[in-house]
Amino acid sequence: MASIFTKIINGDIPCYKIAETDEFFAFLDINPNSKGHTLCIPKKEVDKIFDLDEATYMGLMAFSRQVALAIEKVIPCERVGMSVIGLEVPHVHVHLIPLRSMEDAKFTSKDTLTPDEFQEVATAIKQAL
Repeated sequence: MASIFTKIINGDIPCYKIAETDEFFAFLDINPNSKGHTLCIPKKEVDKIFDLDEATYMGLMAFSRQVALAIEKVIPCERVGMSVIGLEVPHVHVHLIPLRSMEDAKFTSKDTLTPDEFQEVATAIKQAL
């Protein structure tokens, strides 16, 4: 069965898309640690990051870097943190989290954004790419 991320890639579930290539996809996390929290995923559905073939792994890191640099341009933060946990969805995903403090790196407190705020953030990051 397709993961929720595959359904997002296929357009079956809506998202706030940031970027897309033939191999990768980036979109805003709908339950963000902080404003601008973005997920970068390979289109290839693989559960664990270290099960990716080397080319896909390196491509995902390069794609994530490009997105992180765009986030840093438009979201006020000290830096963009990266986390790969992978327990909540069985599809490799890189969390890019704008950090203002260590609290933003924890997955315990979440920001609440309106649909308009999500769209505004997605548009700003896309334009910074």
